[in-house]
Amino acid sequence: MELQEIDVFVEKDGEVRLEVRGVKGISCLDLTKDLEAILGGDIAAREMTPEAEETAAVTPVQLTSYQG
Repeated sequence: MELQEIDVFVEKDGEVRLEVRGVKGISCLDLTKDLEAILGGDIAAREMTPEAEETAAVTPVQLTSYQG
């Protein structure tokens, strides 16, 4: 199984940003759904990288702008 990573960044204003790596396509959404719910589920914006459209073995995906 390929390594999957979620980086969590908490800004000074309380905004939380998640960045996901090592996930094929948009399956990162399944990987982060519980974490999003714990953070309140209020997603201000979601930004998918071009690699989210690919099905290659290594697909970095970046999710941004969560308000915590």
